[in-house]
Amino acid sequence: MRLELIKRGNPSRALQFLSPLIGLALAVLTGAIMFAILGKDPLAALYVYFVEPLTELWSIHELLIKAAPLILMGAGLSVCYLSNNWNIGAEGQFIMGALAGSIFPVLFTDVQSPFVLPLMMVFAIVGGALWAGIPALLKAKFNTNEILVSLMLVYVAELILDYLVRGPWRNPGGMNFPESVRFHDLARIPELMPADGRANWGIVIAILVAIAIWVMLSRTLKGFEVKVLGTSPRAGKFAGFDAKKMIFFSFLLAGGCAGLAGIIEVAGASAQLRPIISPGYGFTAIIVAFLGRLNPLGVIVAGLVLALTYLGGEAAQISLGLSDKVARVFQGALLLYILACDTLIHYRIRFARAPKASGSAVDA
Repeated sequence: MRLELIKRGNPSRALQFLSPLIGLALAVLTGAIMFAILGKDPLAALYVYFVEPLTELWSIHELLIKAAPLILMGAGLSVCYLSNNWNIGAEGQFIMGALAGSIFPVLFTDVQSPFVLPLMMVFAIVGGALWAGIPALLKAKFNTNEILVSLMLVYVAELILDYLVRGPWRNPGGMNFPESVRFHDLARIPELMPADGRANWGIVIAILVAIAIWVMLSRTLKGFEVKVLGTSPRAGKFAGFDAKKMIFFSFLLAGGCAGLAGIIEVAGASAQLRPIISPGYGFTAIIVAFLGRLNPLGVIVAGLVLALTYLGGEAAQISLGLSDKVARVFQGALLLYILACDTLIHYRIRFARAPKASGSAVDA
């Protein structure tokens, strides 16, 4: 007996629209069961996780800080996935963008000018894009698996960051802690409303970039090319679209967005480089892209939802004594349910008998 997936002829459009909401509801239900197993009141835990972080103005600022990198990377990854290029290495591109953008405030501390911050952003975009260009180049030239290459580069980027902040980029006046010098004021992302919280202009940049990518996808020939090559490479070839150029375009765009997210993170809330600068934003951005239905406008909403899981996880640690891994479990369940819902909407399951092996000992 085996399971077969049979493609549905006319999948429900309503269910396709509701799929993220169904996945979110199932993830919340799973979270309630998980809290009960851990000995916590499920309703009280869900309140702490999803509602309490929204009751204070300062915590909303924290939500926006966490949402900015998720929105930026989710919007860039949407272009990759729509074009059928599977970039799993946004985390590494985030780190390399942060490193490239930090060159000025770390190595040229005497250079203090209003032009420093724009240059940091340009360097970060280029750094992230170049790192994303490695799996793109290998796929285009040698047909390597971009999933494995981009994923492995994440660990290389993490090791480079760790080496720099513990070695050549370590703050000489930092009491031997593994961290860089703190960025001067002209190398910091300005805060939106300093009197109320720490949220900075990074969230505005993230939303504007997501809207720009949406315009590109929905209103330009390039966006049409992305969708055609992602849906039917054969049709794209007949239309004269170049699949190899699309590999570079999608990876460089996603890498640039991730690099920009990296410098917004380190030049915003933290203001310095440390051995760990991301709680896994690059991997969570994959969930953001799919929860947003690979639509940059949907990604904005999805980024806020996933940022809430980070914030709720921190609140649950403080209020309920739960592990920080709870947030990861919830995020993983969310991606699992969304993909499962999409699969069941487009395919139906059929049980079939396994074919008998030809020939037998008796026949022989």
